[in-house]
Amino acid sequence: MHTRPRDEPAQLSVNIIGPLVVRRDGVVLGTHLGGPKPRQILQVLLLRRGIPVSKDALIDVLWGDRPPREARATLESYVCLLRRHLQPACGKSGPLRTTTGGYMIDDSAVDLDLARFEALLHRAQRAEAAAAYPLVVQALALATGPLLGDELGLAWAAEERDRHADAVTAARVLAAECASALGTDSEAIDWANQALVGDPLHEGAWTALILALERSGQCAEGLRAYDRCRQVLRHELGCEPSPALRAAQARLLQATAAGCGELSHAVSALLVLNDQLVRSTEAATDADAAEARIGEAVRQAGDVLSSFLRRAMQAA
Repeated sequence: MHTRPRDEPAQLSVNIIGPLVVRRDGVVLGTHLGGPKPRQILQVLLLRRGIPVSKDALIDVLWGDRPPREARATLESYVCLLRRHLQPACGKSGPLRTTTGGYMIDDSAVDLDLARFEALLHRAQRAEAAAAYPLVVQALALATGPLLGDELGLAWAAEERDRHADAVTAARVLAAECASALGTDSEAIDWANQALVGDPLHEGAWTALILALERSGQCAEGLRAYDRCRQVLRHELGCEPSPALRAAQARLLQATAAGCGELSHAVSALLVLNDQLVRSTEAATDADAAEARIGEAVRQAGDVLSSFLRRAMQAA
Protein backbone atom coordinates (compact mmCIF):
# COMPACT_ATOMS: atom_id res chain seq x y z
CA MET A 1 0.00 0.00 0.00
CA HIS A 2 1.28 3.45 -0.96
CA THR A 3 2.01 5.71 2.01
CA ARG A 4 2.18 9.42 1.37
CA PRO A 5 5.40 11.05 2.59
CA ARG A 6 4.95 13.45 5.46
CA ASP A 7 5.87 16.45 3.31
CA GLU A 8 3.53 15.55 0.41
CA PRO A 9 0.42 17.80 0.39
CA ALA A 10 -2.89 16.14 1.22
CA GLN A 11 -5.52 16.03 -1.52
CA LEU A 12 -8.69 17.84 -0.45
CA SER A 13 -12.25 17.33 -1.63
CA VAL A 14 -14.57 20.15 -0.57
CA ASN A 15 -18.29 20.84 -0.89
CA ILE A 16 -19.47 24.43 -0.39
CA ILE A 17 -22.84 23.99 -2.11
CA GLY A 18 -25.02 23.33 0.91
CA PRO A 19 -23.23 22.74 4.24
CA LEU A 20 -19.43 22.79 4.19
CA VAL A 21 -17.93 19.30 3.90
CA VAL A 22 -14.15 18.82 3.77
CA ARG A 23 -12.48 15.49 3.04
CA ARG A 24 -8.74 14.95 3.33
CA ASP A 25 -7.60 11.82 1.52
CA GLY A 26 -11.21 10.59 1.62
CA VAL A 27 -11.70 11.16 5.36
CA VAL A 28 -14.34 13.70 6.42
CA LEU A 29 -12.90 16.37 8.71
CA GLY A 30 -14.79 18.00 11.55
CA THR A 31 -16.92 20.89 10.36
CA HIS A 32 -15.60 23.42 12.91
CA LEU A 33 -12.07 23.67 11.39
CA GLY A 34 -11.01 25.81 14.31
CA GLY A 35 -14.19 27.89 14.55
CA PRO A 36 -16.53 30.04 12.42
CA LYS A 37 -13.92 32.56 11.27
CA PRO A 38 -11.31 30.01 10.11
CA ARG A 39 -14.14 28.28 8.26
CA GLN A 40 -15.10 31.58 6.60
CA ILE A 41 -11.48 32.20 5.59
CA LEU A 42 -11.42 28.82 3.87
CA GLN A 43 -14.69 29.50 2.05
CA VAL A 44 -13.53 32.90 0.79
CA LEU A 45 -10.28 31.39 -0.48
CA LEU A 46 -12.20 28.56 -2.16
CA LEU A 47 -14.44 31.04 -3.95
CA ARG A 48 -11.28 32.77 -5.26
CA ARG A 49 -9.38 29.53 -5.76
CA GLY A 50 -6.13 30.00 -7.62
CA ILE A 51 -6.21 33.77 -6.98
CA PRO A 52 -4.34 35.41 -4.06
CA VAL A 53 -6.56 37.15 -1.50
CA SER A 54 -4.94 39.90 0.55
CA LYS A 55 -4.95 39.90 4.33
CA ASP A 56 -6.76 43.25 4.28
CA ALA A 57 -9.56 41.75 2.16
CA LEU A 58 -9.90 38.81 4.55
CA ILE A 59 -9.96 41.12 7.56
CA ASP A 60 -12.76 43.10 5.90
CA VAL A 61 -14.75 39.90 5.35
CA LEU A 62 -14.28 38.71 8.93
CA TRP A 63 -14.89 41.97 10.81
CA GLY A 64 -16.17 44.57 8.35
CA ASP A 65 -15.45 48.17 9.38
CA ARG A 66 -14.84 47.22 13.04
CA PRO A 67 -11.74 44.98 13.08
CA PRO A 68 -10.05 44.29 16.42
CA ARG A 69 -6.78 46.01 17.22
CA GLU A 70 -4.76 42.85 16.55
CA ALA A 71 -6.76 41.81 13.48
CA ARG A 72 -3.74 40.88 11.35
CA ALA A 73 -2.17 38.70 14.04
CA THR A 74 -5.54 37.09 14.77
CA LEU A 75 -6.05 36.37 11.07
CA GLU A 76 -2.63 34.72 10.87
CA SER A 77 -3.46 32.56 13.88
CA TYR A 78 -6.69 31.46 12.21
CA VAL A 79 -4.77 30.48 9.09
CA CYS A 80 -2.38 28.42 11.23
CA LEU A 81 -5.37 26.63 12.74
CA LEU A 82 -6.75 25.93 9.28
CA ARG A 83 -3.46 24.50 8.11
CA ARG A 84 -3.30 22.12 11.04
CA HIS A 85 -6.71 20.75 10.00
CA LEU A 86 -6.27 20.79 6.23
CA GLN A 87 -2.62 19.86 5.75
CA PRO A 88 -1.09 18.47 8.91
CA ALA A 89 2.69 17.97 8.77
CA CYS A 90 2.83 19.90 5.50
CA GLY A 91 3.24 23.41 6.87
CA LYS A 92 2.90 25.99 4.11
CA SER A 93 3.37 23.50 1.29
CA GLY A 94 -0.22 22.20 1.25
CA PRO A 95 -3.27 23.48 -0.64
CA LEU A 96 -3.48 26.60 1.57
CA ARG A 97 -0.55 28.71 0.36
CA THR A 98 0.98 31.97 1.57
CA THR A 99 1.36 34.67 -1.08
CA THR A 100 2.76 38.18 -0.94
CA GLY A 101 0.51 39.97 1.52
CA GLY A 102 -2.12 37.24 1.63
CA TYR A 103 -3.18 33.65 1.03
CA MET A 104 -4.42 31.42 -1.76
CA ILE A 105 -5.94 27.98 -2.30
CA ASP A 106 -4.00 25.92 -4.82
CA ASP A 107 -6.70 25.05 -7.36
CA SER A 108 -4.86 21.94 -8.51
CA ALA A 109 -4.84 20.44 -5.00
CA VAL A 110 -8.57 20.80 -4.26
CA ASP A 111 -11.57 19.06 -5.83
CA LEU A 112 -14.35 21.61 -5.31
CA ASP A 113 -18.03 20.93 -6.08
CA LEU A 114 -18.60 24.54 -7.18
CA ALA A 115 -15.71 24.31 -9.65
CA ARG A 116 -17.15 21.11 -11.11
CA PHE A 117 -20.61 22.70 -11.40
CA GLU A 118 -19.21 25.73 -13.23
CA ALA A 119 -17.04 23.64 -15.55
CA LEU A 120 -19.93 21.35 -16.52
CA LEU A 121 -22.27 24.29 -17.13
CA HIS A 122 -19.61 26.08 -19.18
CA ARG A 123 -19.21 23.03 -21.41
CA ALA A 124 -22.96 22.53 -21.74
CA GLN A 125 -23.51 26.14 -22.80
CA ARG A 126 -21.14 25.61 -25.74
CA ALA A 127 -22.47 22.26 -26.93
CA GLU A 128 -25.37 21.07 -29.07
CA ALA A 129 -28.45 19.83 -27.24
CA ALA A 130 -27.61 16.12 -27.41
CA ALA A 131 -24.19 16.67 -25.83
CA ALA A 132 -25.24 19.55 -23.58
CA TYR A 133 -28.15 17.82 -21.85
CA PRO A 134 -26.20 15.16 -19.91
CA LEU A 135 -23.60 17.76 -18.95
CA VAL A 136 -26.12 20.22 -17.53
CA VAL A 137 -27.96 17.41 -15.73
CA GLN A 138 -24.66 16.42 -14.08
CA ALA A 139 -24.10 20.03 -13.08
CA LEU A 140 -27.57 20.33 -11.55
CA ALA A 141 -27.04 17.11 -9.59
CA LEU A 142 -24.39 19.06 -7.66
CA ALA A 143 -26.80 21.92 -6.85
CA THR A 144 -28.26 20.23 -3.79
CA GLY A 145 -28.63 23.35 -1.63
CA PRO A 146 -27.76 27.02 -1.33
CA LEU A 147 -24.13 27.98 -1.80
CA LEU A 148 -22.33 28.51 1.54
CA GLY A 149 -25.20 26.97 3.46
CA ASP A 150 -23.36 27.43 6.77
CA GLU A 151 -23.15 31.22 6.32
CA LEU A 152 -26.78 32.18 5.70
CA GLY A 153 -26.61 35.33 7.85
CA LEU A 154 -23.53 36.98 6.34
CA ALA A 155 -23.74 39.72 3.70
CA TRP A 156 -20.66 38.68 1.73
CA ALA A 157 -21.97 35.12 1.53
CA ALA A 158 -25.41 36.33 0.41
CA GLU A 159 -23.91 38.07 -2.61
CA GLU A 160 -22.07 34.92 -3.66
CA ARG A 161 -25.18 32.83 -2.99
CA ASP A 162 -27.32 35.06 -5.22
CA ARG A 163 -24.82 34.78 -8.08
CA HIS A 164 -24.79 31.00 -7.77
CA ALA A 165 -28.59 30.85 -7.59
CA ASP A 166 -28.75 32.79 -10.87
CA ALA A 167 -26.36 30.27 -12.44
CA VAL A 168 -28.51 27.37 -11.21
CA THR A 169 -31.62 28.96 -12.70
CA ALA A 170 -29.79 29.46 -16.02
CA ALA A 171 -28.74 25.80 -15.92
CA ARG A 172 -32.33 24.66 -15.34
CA VAL A 173 -33.55 26.78 -18.26
CA LEU A 174 -30.80 25.31 -20.44
CA ALA A 175 -31.83 21.80 -19.33
CA ALA A 176 -35.45 22.59 -20.28
CA GLU A 177 -34.40 23.89 -23.69
CA CYS A 178 -32.19 20.87 -24.35
CA ALA A 179 -34.90 18.45 -23.25
CA SER A 180 -37.37 20.17 -25.61
CA ALA A 181 -34.91 20.00 -28.48
CA LEU A 182 -34.52 16.27 -27.82
CA GLY A 183 -38.28 15.71 -27.74
CA THR A 184 -38.61 14.94 -24.01
CA ASP A 185 -41.27 17.53 -23.21
CA SER A 186 -42.16 16.13 -19.78
CA GLU A 187 -38.57 16.65 -18.64
CA ALA A 188 -38.55 20.11 -20.20
CA ILE A 189 -41.68 21.04 -18.26
CA ASP A 190 -40.16 19.77 -15.02
CA TRP A 191 -36.89 21.70 -15.49
CA ALA A 192 -38.73 24.89 -16.46
CA ASN A 193 -40.97 24.66 -13.38
CA GLN A 194 -37.89 24.18 -11.19
CA ALA A 195 -36.32 27.26 -12.76
CA LEU A 196 -39.44 29.30 -12.00
CA VAL A 197 -39.37 28.22 -8.36
CA GLY A 198 -35.93 29.81 -8.15
CA ASP A 199 -36.82 32.90 -10.22
CA PRO A 200 -40.52 33.56 -11.02
CA LEU A 201 -39.51 36.55 -13.19
CA HIS A 202 -37.25 34.58 -15.54
CA GLU A 203 -38.92 35.01 -18.93
CA GLY A 204 -36.68 32.36 -20.48
CA ALA A 205 -38.06 29.82 -18.02
CA TRP A 206 -41.64 30.85 -18.82
CA THR A 207 -40.88 30.54 -22.54
CA ALA A 208 -39.39 27.06 -22.09
CA LEU A 209 -42.40 25.96 -20.03
CA ILE A 210 -45.08 27.30 -22.36
CA LEU A 211 -43.40 26.01 -25.51
CA ALA A 212 -42.99 22.56 -23.95
CA LEU A 213 -46.65 22.53 -22.94
CA GLU A 214 -47.61 23.54 -26.46
CA ARG A 215 -45.50 20.82 -28.06
CA SER A 216 -46.93 18.20 -25.73
CA GLY A 217 -50.49 19.18 -26.70
CA GLN A 218 -51.38 20.60 -23.25
CA CYS A 219 -53.03 23.72 -24.65
CA ALA A 220 -55.13 24.55 -21.57
CA GLU A 221 -52.11 24.21 -19.28
CA GLY A 222 -50.09 26.33 -21.70
CA LEU A 223 -52.69 29.10 -21.63
CA ARG A 224 -52.86 28.99 -17.84
CA ALA A 225 -49.06 29.24 -17.68
CA TYR A 226 -49.12 32.20 -20.07
CA ASP A 227 -51.72 33.94 -17.91
CA ARG A 228 -49.58 33.43 -14.79
CA CYS A 229 -46.54 34.71 -16.67
CA ARG A 230 -48.39 37.83 -17.85
CA GLN A 231 -49.68 38.60 -14.36
CA VAL A 232 -46.23 38.19 -12.78
CA LEU A 233 -44.49 40.34 -15.38
CA ARG A 234 -47.13 43.06 -15.22
CA HIS A 235 -47.21 43.18 -11.43
CA GLU A 236 -43.48 42.91 -10.76
CA LEU A 237 -41.86 44.50 -13.82
CA GLY A 238 -44.65 46.51 -15.44
CA CYS A 239 -44.12 44.88 -18.84
CA GLU A 240 -45.84 42.46 -21.19
CA PRO A 241 -44.60 39.00 -22.26
CA SER A 242 -42.18 38.87 -25.19
CA PRO A 243 -43.34 38.56 -28.82
CA ALA A 244 -42.32 34.89 -28.77
CA LEU A 245 -44.60 34.23 -25.81
CA ARG A 246 -47.47 36.21 -27.34
CA ALA A 247 -47.09 34.17 -30.53
CA ALA A 248 -47.21 30.97 -28.47
CA GLN A 249 -50.39 32.19 -26.76
CA ALA A 250 -51.96 32.88 -30.16
CA ARG A 251 -51.15 29.36 -31.36
CA LEU A 252 -52.52 27.85 -28.15
CA LEU A 253 -55.76 29.82 -28.46
CA GLN A 254 -56.18 28.85 -32.08
CA ALA A 255 -55.48 25.19 -31.30
CA THR A 256 -58.03 25.30 -28.49
CA ALA A 257 -60.67 26.86 -30.76
CA ALA A 258 -59.90 24.63 -33.75
CA GLY A 259 -62.77 22.27 -32.95
CA CYS A 260 -65.35 24.98 -33.58
CA GLY A 261 -65.19 26.84 -36.88
CA GLU A 262 -67.06 29.96 -35.73
CA LEU A 263 -65.09 30.17 -32.50
CA SER A 264 -61.86 29.74 -34.42
CA HIS A 265 -62.74 32.73 -36.63
CA ALA A 266 -63.62 34.84 -33.60
CA VAL A 267 -60.41 33.91 -31.79
CA SER A 268 -58.34 34.71 -34.90
CA ALA A 269 -59.98 38.11 -35.22
CA LEU A 270 -59.43 38.90 -31.54
CA LEU A 271 -55.80 37.86 -31.79
CA VAL A 272 -55.27 40.24 -34.69
CA LEU A 273 -56.88 43.03 -32.69
CA ASN A 274 -54.79 42.19 -29.64
CA ASP A 275 -51.61 42.30 -31.68
CA GLN A 276 -52.62 45.67 -33.12
CA LEU A 277 -53.40 46.91 -29.62
CA VAL A 278 -49.98 45.90 -28.28
CA ARG A 279 -48.16 47.42 -31.25
CA SER A 280 -50.09 50.68 -31.19
CA THR A 281 -49.77 51.07 -27.43
CA GLU A 282 -46.01 50.52 -27.60
CA ALA A 283 -45.78 53.10 -30.41
CA ALA A 284 -47.89 55.73 -28.63
CA THR A 285 -45.91 58.79 -27.55
CA ASP A 286 -48.22 59.98 -24.79
CA ALA A 287 -50.76 58.58 -22.35
CA ASP A 288 -53.79 60.15 -24.10
CA ALA A 289 -52.88 58.58 -27.44
CA ALA A 290 -52.31 55.19 -25.81
CA GLU A 291 -55.66 55.40 -24.02
CA ALA A 292 -57.46 56.32 -27.25
CA ARG A 293 -55.93 53.39 -29.11
CA ILE A 294 -56.80 51.01 -26.30
CA GLY A 295 -60.38 52.25 -26.38
CA GLU A 296 -60.62 51.71 -30.14
CA ALA A 297 -59.18 48.19 -29.87
CA VAL A 298 -61.60 47.32 -27.08
CA ARG A 299 -64.51 48.63 -29.20
CA GLN A 300 -63.42 46.51 -32.16
CA ALA A 301 -63.01 43.46 -29.94
CA GLY A 302 -66.53 44.02 -28.59
CA ASP A 303 -67.89 44.16 -32.15
CA VAL A 304 -66.18 40.85 -32.99
CA LEU A 305 -67.55 39.14 -29.90
CA SER A 306 -71.04 40.55 -30.41
CA SER A 307 -71.09 39.34 -34.02
CA PHE A 308 -69.93 35.89 -32.96
CA LEU A 309 -72.51 35.66 -30.19
CA ARG A 310 -75.32 36.71 -32.55
CA ARG A 311 -74.36 34.00 -35.03
CA ALA A 312 -74.08 31.45 -32.23
CA MET A 313 -77.55 32.34 -30.94
CA GLN A 314 -79.05 32.15 -34.44
CA ALA A 315 -77.46 28.74 -34.99
CA ALA A 316 -78.88 27.56 -31.67
